Amino acid sequence: MGTLSMRLSTLSIALMASGLAAAEDTLNAANTSWILTSTALVLFMTLPGLALFYGGLVRSKNVLSILMQCFAITCIASVLWFVVGYSIAFGEGNPYFGGMGKALLSGVTSSSLAGDIPETVFVMFQMTFAIITPALIIGGFAERIKFSAVVIFTALWLLVVYAPITHWVWGGGWLGEMGLLDFAGGTVVHITAGVAALVSAVVLGNRKGFGETAMPPHNMTMTIMGAGMLWVGWFGFNAGSALAANGDAGMAMLVTHLSAAAGTFTWLTIEWIKYGKPSALGAVTGMVAGLGTITPASGYVGPGGALVIGLSAGIVCFYATLYIKQVLKIDDSLDVFPVHGVGGILGTFLAGIFASAELGIFSGQGLPEGVTILQQLGVQLTGIVATFVYAGVATYIILVVVRALVGLRVTEDEEREGLDTVSHNERGYDL
Repeated sequence: MGTLSMRLSTLSIALMASGLAAAEDTLNAANTSWILTSTALVLFMTLPGLALFYGGLVRSKNVLSILMQCFAITCIASVLWFVVGYSIAFGEGNPYFGGMGKALLSGVTSSSLAGDIPETVFVMFQMTFAIITPALIIGGFAERIKFSAVVIFTALWLLVVYAPITHWVWGGGWLGEMGLLDFAGGTVVHITAGVAALVSAVVLGNRKGFGETAMPPHNMTMTIMGAGMLWVGWFGFNAGSALAANGDAGMAMLVTHLSAAAGTFTWLTIEWIKYGKPSALGAVTGMVAGLGTITPASGYVGPGGALVIGLSAGIVCFYATLYIKQVLKIDDSLDVFPVHGVGGILGTFLAGIFASAELGIFSGQGLPEGVTILQQLGVQLTGIVATFVYAGVATYIILVVVRALVGLRVTEDEEREGLDTVSHNERGYDL
């Protein structure tokens, strides 16, 4: 597979480690068409996929607030990505920060290229990643946070956490240069969002009645609809990260689907054995665990490795969810950390194993020449720890700042009434 570090285009735009050849001088229509399609698929994951998935999981008095948060985050992240986020992530700078050379998309025109696709398409594709990552976090503080706090938190978190870590991994930064295997966002998306959700849940505190009163999803039909959209949209997320219409994209799509299927069936099987009945909630949660866990490995592993990764995701994320809620008593309301955070950690680690070409039917695309599995695992662990620590500390500081500015949590009476009417003076349902 050769080097796994970022390859720069002739315009010095860092591209994701995807197996692309060096930057081309001419536009490739097939690759451009595929990334345009992938961009739409990734945005489809957030609007409507994640919105419906999360919306169905909360109580009916809070469903509209979840949908509003997803829409608001989409708008905030899009504008900030244009203003400065893209520049921090993919502009020329140092190993930790991309600098301001691409602020306001300076130099980005309809004719400029990033590799062999239009730079505008690359900007938009990466923008959809910047949208869905903070949107994932809302599952950690659902049903109790002020809308104003969500707005300010999202803006600060995107610029302080997401964009710099994107630069570390995909923008020519230190983790990319070290050779970290993260094809589509195990560190950049899932670990950052999972850790941020866990820290947010701890800082805001549990929902009133957590652990004492049942808080079941109010509309599993809505959740399953959203889950189906996530599954389909994830093909753009992972296969699109090849940045080309080629065999790498095809393999990424195949392994993504296999891991999702394995994660789904593993989770519901555990429930079936443990509780006597498999649940629809368990099935879709296992699906997301399988998808999130394969994400960093999707461009590097083969079908056999993907099956093992999906099975591992179903088992590890299931018991991580129980541990967070039942042992630690942390109200990560929609299980963001045990599914996305733990899944991202697991997938990033396992990528260092199953990328190897020496595992028989479980072989992947191959590690860089001269690099052993043990050496690659050292790089993977470095990326995991660095991302975990930075995201956790920075998220805590951001929450402290937001609390000082507008406060974080609604009052107890407002929480009891529900965020739909308290925050938006509307109701999700009028029955």
